[in-house]
Amino acid sequence: MDDDDGSKKTLSDFLTEYHSDQLQSILHSSDHRLHYPLYVDFAEVMEHDSPLAHEILFEPTKYLPLFDEAAKLAQEIMYEQTKKIWENESYKEGLERPPPTIKEFVHVRIEIRGPMLDNPELCPSIGRVRVKHRGVLLTLKGTVIRSGSIKMIEGEREYECRKCKKRFKVHPELESRNSIPKPIFCPFQKPKFCESTSFQLLEGNKVCHDYQEIKIQESTQVLGVGAIPRSIPVILQDDLVDIVKAGDDVIVTGVLTAKWSPDLKDVRCDLEPVFVANYVRRINEIKLDIEIPDDVIQKFENFWSDFKDTPLKGRNAILRAICPQVYGLFTVKLAVTLTLIGGVQHVDGSGTKVRGESHLLLVGDPGKSQFLKFAAKLSKRSVITTGLGSTSAGLTVTAVKDGGEWMLEAGALVLADGGLCCIDEFDSMREHDRATIHEAMEQQTISIAKAGLVTTLSTKTIVFGATNPKGQYDPNQSLSVNTTLSGPLISRFDIVLVLLDTKNPEWDKVVSDHILDQAESEKNKCHEDLDKMWPLSTLRSYIHFVKGYFRPTLSKEAENVISRYYQLQRSIATENAARTTVRMLESLIRLAQAHARLMFRNEVTRLDAITAILCIESSMTTSAIVDSVGNALHSNFTHNPDQEYAKQEEQILKKLKIS
Repeated sequence: MDDDDGSKKTLSDFLTEYHSDQLQSILHSSDHRLHYPLYVDFAEVMEHDSPLAHEILFEPTKYLPLFDEAAKLAQEIMYEQTKKIWENESYKEGLERPPPTIKEFVHVRIEIRGPMLDNPELCPSIGRVRVKHRGVLLTLKGTVIRSGSIKMIEGEREYECRKCKKRFKVHPELESRNSIPKPIFCPFQKPKFCESTSFQLLEGNKVCHDYQEIKIQESTQVLGVGAIPRSIPVILQDDLVDIVKAGDDVIVTGVLTAKWSPDLKDVRCDLEPVFVANYVRRINEIKLDIEIPDDVIQKFENFWSDFKDTPLKGRNAILRAICPQVYGLFTVKLAVTLTLIGGVQHVDGSGTKVRGESHLLLVGDPGKSQFLKFAAKLSKRSVITTGLGSTSAGLTVTAVKDGGEWMLEAGALVLADGGLCCIDEFDSMREHDRATIHEAMEQQTISIAKAGLVTTLSTKTIVFGATNPKGQYDPNQSLSVNTTLSGPLISRFDIVLVLLDTKNPEWDKVVSDHILDQAESEKNKCHEDLDKMWPLSTLRSYIHFVKGYFRPTLSKEAENVISRYYQLQRSIATENAARTTVRMLESLIRLAQAHARLMFRNEVTRLDAITAILCIESSMTTSAIVDSVGNALHSNFTHNPDQEYAKQEEQILKKLKIS
């Protein structure tokens, strides 16, 4: 007990020295029934008392409760000083404020940051958690895939020994699913062993806690090919409940323990691993903020200064690095790049949001799956799935029953929040996904009302879909007729590219020559140079930099081009009436902003607006602007793109009647 008192005194001194501001705030809080967190950086504990920090790390079940008791002791130490300050301020200012009070429930939350997160023994992946980690202060990273309802559990019971009349508390046992066992003998041994087995339960001293169970799964981005992502249930209590939801990326610090599985008929009863959280931190925003070195940014600036006179040639050099193993397909590579970069989210005065993320749908050629996989590599957070979905949650979210309790399980769109969701076989999605994906793609939320669970989840996700036509594609019919997708769902996509493998002997000769050239090392020098200039890591850094750094605004010239094009589309009968709505105008603005970002600019020029129009026109089999749209599958990189653009610009401005 003396050692515990000494440790408690050391921890109390540490809290008063390093965290007096937090203690002051807790003392001045009005509600004494609340549970208050007190956040502590573990590096500060190491600096204050290294041996004690080591004990906390390897004996958390003993020292974490001591830390909570030390927080109460620190409150008592600071109480008198705080009370005098309060009395002086109240007297001078004449204010009637509630006096400081010592709070009963203060929980020290230990946060582990920096190099310790790279230690595989203290911060293992969820799939590598073993028995040796039990009883150690661990930190796990993962994505919340299930979130249970908030319950209330009994925290402790107080008994009085009928023989020695001393009182003691009994706490619930996690192993027996939070049941509080009856005491077997009196724990007091001084001045002599009591040996009593008769106790009286003291009523009116019941302490209850908020309780929630979630399940976190290790990120698929850190797994190798063929590895199955593992998950582990996490227990949240008191101030930690309801701070994360399905789809959130989290860092959880806590203690690994176990509990008995529920008693079910004809089912073996086992000990299941469970993680009791001490601290939870959402890293959704932190994860997406990628630090790009200054020398890499300087490299980007030098690249564009070299192509100052021929900017489109520089743009095409970047586009060639998109899925380089696929020959040609300029239109598809441009559409993929603009979709990954996206536009700027707009929020008006009433709070209505217009999404900045673009969506892309590829229809037809089997090679489209290559683009899905490459796009997933370019995004720091991505999920690849099929229309049927890789789990029972499908694409959106579903309610599942686990241990007699209904829980929300996140689908692919929720798990990809803030990143990219690649959906192959888009036309094979489940019925309930078809009903909710409209809201997920447009409003970027999913509203849930299932099994008594009513909530709204965020799906701020880029959707990259791929599907096949039903049978032979008929160019004379609309896209909704050629596929099983409805018109309103198709209209959610900013770009829809139909890749028709028409018979073209010249194109077949070019493609066959390219495939044969790849086998010869001497003819691959240009591809090697391209890989050195724009490797995958550099391309990923470039996309994330332009997304975070540039927020392009429309110039007068760009506004004029987009406005005249929209008016023209409204005045003529187009093949797809849905595209003549306001949605098409929003798509044009997003694509123009994305192209301005791609071109390393903060202003949307006429070039960006016309490129956006060409992307929209590529979604149509017939065009009112361009004389020959051509097949996106047969589109190729031109030798002099700037001259080619000048011809297209003249043609489009003439059709739009812009001088």
